[in-house]
Amino acid sequence: MDCELCNRTGGELLWRDERCRVIHVAERGYPGFCRVVWQAHVKEMTDLSDEDRLHLMEVVFAVESVLRELLAPDKINLATLGNLVPHLHWHVIPRYADDPHFPQPIWAEAKRPAGDVAREADTTALASALAAALD
Repeated sequence: MDCELCNRTGGELLWRDERCRVIHVAERGYPGFCRVVWQAHVKEMTDLSDEDRLHLMEVVFAVESVLRELLAPDKINLATLGNLVPHLHWHVIPRYADDPHFPQPIWAEAKRPAGDVAREADTTALASALAAALD
């Protein structure tokens, strides 16, 4: 099986352990957009053991905390979709009142151009803060 998330990292790797990884998604207009990707082929949260489910959510919450601390967004969106890949993953998306889609979901029709958002995420600082929070 040709699996996109087995064959490629899926973004800039910020942190990983034996069960999951955190990647930064270079999505214009959404600085700090991260995904927490479960390494093994698992489609649903209820397919995980209680221990694995807890671990995954601890990583998701750590990513949210780090993004809030470093980027001070107006809101954080958490979403798990993954309809096209057999890897359970969470989107952790810092949102700002001036981002291209706010207040709608980022998958809605844009309200303003992505180029209007000038802020950027320092991925080195994100990686360091995640390591401190998770290791």
